[in-house]
Amino acid sequence: MQVKFCGLTQSEDVKNAVALGIDALGFVFYPPSPRAVSAEQASELIKQVPAFISVVALVVNIEKEALVALAQSTPFDVIQFHGDETPMQCQSLAKAVNKRWIKALRINKDKDTSDSIRAQVAEFADAGASSILLDAYHKQAYGGTGERFDWSLIPDNVSLPIILAGGLTADNVSDTLKLPVYAVDVSGGIESAKGIKDVDKMSAFIKAVK
Repeated sequence: MQVKFCGLTQSEDVKNAVALGIDALGFVFYPPSPRAVSAEQASELIKQVPAFISVVALVVNIEKEALVALAQSTPFDVIQFHGDETPMQCQSLAKAVNKRWIKALRINKDKDTSDSIRAQVAEFADAGASSILLDAYHKQAYGGTGERFDWSLIPDNVSLPIILAGGLTADNVSDTLKLPVYAVDVSGGIESAKGIKDVDKMSAFIKAVK
């Protein structure tokens, strides 16, 4: 199981995550988020990330010009589209900066089914996504809410690897080992406050997964 810590804002948190053997680190480039960082802040934090740990740039409904500017100033590896982007929009934006990308789908228990999720995954696969991230739907937020959706909706036999997010903690992440997912993505479940990670929670999370 691969593990991504998301929403890092502090140098010490990056150092701790690296020391714990994290697989990927996510930085939020969405100003309304309490975990948002500027390109300048992220660039300084990323200097502490060694090779072979993926750096993920989380963006929400970003304009092409803003993404190009971000890519020119900040050394990230993968784009995480976490807004309302269509498959073709993701494809076009990623091509503009020549980056691999993943798409977050916000799962709505009142609307989504395993079949509808599988169909959406197929559309993004056709557009060139590297993976799909499944997160809980919230009408007022694009992720980072700490809420969990019904994991029984996660389809198997999909056309892209699945990353699971939403409401994960050290106490429940071991349950994901039985699910058809290849990676987990956590933010609030390893924090003492929004954007401030807790090294003990980070360590417990890694131990529960690995």
